[in-house]
Amino acid sequence: QVQLVESGGGLAQAGVSLRLSCAASGLTFSNYAMGWFRQPPGKEREFVATINWSGTRTSYADSLVGRFTISRDNAKNTVYLQMNSLKPEDTAVYYCAARGAYTTRRENTYDYWGQGTQVTVSS
Repeated sequence: QVQLVESGGGLAQAGVSLRLSCAASGLTFSNYAMGWFRQPPGKEREFVATINWSGTRTSYADSLVGRFTISRDNAKNTVYLQMNSLKPEDTAVYYCAARGAYTTRRENTYDYWGQGTQVTVSS
């Protein structure tokens, strides 16, 4: 049974950093591209970042380039999202997802999803 478990969310003040983690089990992690998505309150889920199986290729939502960094540790079956200079508009539930193919921003092509972790940024 595949499980993706996010952690590291919480309440933060604007300007600080948070690092989210997503621990994967039940799959051969190094065979999967990983993605982060988020759903702000009252809005649809949106793409945040994606990383290929080896960690050599990443892609970000245009508005997040330079502030967010996705990385992975295949030895720990974990993908990370480093979020710097947080803004109130980053408030959302953050989800990680796994895709048994190349990276993509298209969320409906991901095979597995975590339950999400809430990030709330106050001004």
